[in-house]
Amino acid sequence: MRLRLQVITREEHLAFVATRASVSHMQVPSWGEVKPDWRAESLGWFDGERLVGVGLVLLRPLPKVRRYLAYLPEGPVVDWYAADLVERWLDPMLAYLKRRGAFSVKMGPPVAVRRWSADAVKAAIADPAARRLGDVAPTTYEPAAAGVAERLRERGWRQAGAGAEDGFAAGQPRYVCQVPFGGRPLEDIRGGLNQQWRRNIKKADKAGVKVVRGGYEDLPVFYELYAETAGRDRFIPRPLPYFQRMWTALTAEDPDRMRLYLAHHDGDVLAAATMLTVGTHVWYSYGASTGRRREVQPNNAIQWRMMSDAHELGASVYDFRGITDTLDESDKLLGLLRFKAGAGGEAVEYLGEWDFPLNRVLHRALDLYMSRR
Repeated sequence: MRLRLQVITREEHLAFVATRASVSHMQVPSWGEVKPDWRAESLGWFDGERLVGVGLVLLRPLPKVRRYLAYLPEGPVVDWYAADLVERWLDPMLAYLKRRGAFSVKMGPPVAVRRWSADAVKAAIADPAARRLGDVAPTTYEPAAAGVAERLRERGWRQAGAGAEDGFAAGQPRYVCQVPFGGRPLEDIRGGLNQQWRRNIKKADKAGVKVVRGGYEDLPVFYELYAETAGRDRFIPRPLPYFQRMWTALTAEDPDRMRLYLAHHDGDVLAAATMLTVGTHVWYSYGASTGRRREVQPNNAIQWRMMSDAHELGASVYDFRGITDTLDESDKLLGLLRFKAGAGGEAVEYLGEWDFPLNRVLHRALDLYMSRR
């Protein structure tokens, strides 16, 4: 029998999230306030009167028509391994969103498929025959994930960005790097850092790098470094108001939902980073640094402080977010994988994002537009 789906209150949504160990920061009500170009709704799945699942859906209107792209980033929060996943959970969602005016639905099942330990990643990088992480035998494999993917395909869902070759398709990353904490003492986590990380942390400490927590008033300092990073690494930066809105929305929901860290050295801020927390899942969100005095290793210092604070908060995982799946030495993104895996992080492949066209003509038009951006 299908579950009943309806719009729920912010309070109901947050109360359900509080019962789960790990829910994406993009699946809490405050995330909708970070995205003003989208209309956000909290959806709830009910078994009788009992709330059994939630989802934050973002609705992006098409110009000049009252039709929407519906997007559930890294969600919804449902029983993904249920044998009746499609009929009981997803079909009611599609029916509701179609009535709501959606022409297409995009979601990101938080279902891990494969994991590679830090040692396995290191060996893969060193192997000249290995071209992509997906070609290397994983340390662990989740067979139930294949069943989830099969049920989605049978119903007409299609994997988005399946042909992307760098692990960074549009939307949320399919490959991420996570350091499992799981009750480990902090010294054990420190012992999982590779030699270069440990050496750099000691260098930063000896040089007098001080990492402190910042506040809303420090966001312009963070942004100055972030803009410099964007120019150096050739990506388009988000504007400062985005981070100010993010801080205001997330910390109003929970004072520890978002933190800002700054690495000082001789009166100068050399690096800054943001950290997000939901339950026992902690994410490194945005990082920024200057090219000045890189020899004092502010980036390693700031990450270790964030990892230590995450451990103090009772985190079960410290999530470095997206990585590339390429192992090509000529790819500049390989350095990012080396850095994150060097912190003892394991590479994790998720199912990725999936689309369901409710109106095939409009969905194809969107696909064409996105391909030409």
